Amino acid sequence: MSLVINHNLMAMGASRNLRGAYNNLGTSVSRLSSGLRINSAADDAAGLAVRELMRSDIAALNQGVRNANDAISLIQTADGALGIIDEKLIRMKELAEQASTGTYTSTQRIIIDSEFQAMASEITRIATATDFNGVKLLDGTLSSSTHDGSGAASTGKLKVHFGTANDSTEDYYYIQIGTATASALGVGSAANQSISTQQLAQQALDTIQNAIVSKDEIRANLGALQNRLENTISNLEIQAENLQAAESRISDIDVSLEMTEFVRQQILTQSAVAMLAQANSLPRMAMQLLGG
Repeated sequence: MSLVINHNLMAMGASRNLRGAYNNLGTSVSRLSSGLRINSAADDAAGLAVRELMRSDIAALNQGVRNANDAISLIQTADGALGIIDEKLIRMKELAEQASTGTYTSTQRIIIDSEFQAMASEITRIATATDFNGVKLLDGTLSSSTHDGSGAASTGKLKVHFGTANDSTEDYYYIQIGTATASALGVGSAANQSISTQQLAQQALDTIQNAIVSKDEIRANLGALQNRLENTISNLEIQAENLQAAESRISDIDVSLEMTEFVRQQILTQSAVAMLAQANSLPRMAMQLLGG
């Protein structure tokens, strides 16, 4: 290489190497400070796209877990109310059994029937009053076999959505709860039932037994749904955990490797600075030849 004074080619080369080492050093600092291998699309455009898709799925799955837990709370609310209705039906059967025997007078049976009807009214009150977040649970609101979510308020059976897409076989299913009012169960004055006579009281025994079976079917269905939701939650949590691990492998840095690269770039930067200082002094050699 010729000794010239118009261009300092060695300094230009050293400056270029310094710029590259310094940029790489900045990248290492950014990665170490953030803990991420990918901080911008320039770092890895394909990796960034995959990571963001995974992050969206992870967020959706975690919300799906919360949705399923809310559905379990809804089911537990309905089941708790049905437990109280169960107590009322048992008391009604007890009263019907009492009124069925011949040792009571008609007046006494009318008194017994008053409590019987009060129990039926309480069943209806519980069924119409039980709700979860404003959604009525036992009054027939969720008893329909169809679902329509096109309006501002959904109608029919309740859809529990927990998946990341909208596939009916993978991402959601429905909660359908039968009606538990006294008339739907076929008991009380709403169903033209009375125990004011011995014959009516005896007939009521079978009716109440059927009502208890109907109520138990509703509770059994809710129990099965709760178990299914709990299994769904376990599966969703495993999916989210595995996706998080995959996202970490794509996005996170290996600190030990990146620290090694940081030290390497730091040494190269320091070396380039030193050599640039030396290269900038080389034109003075030409001045010495000129007698300067």
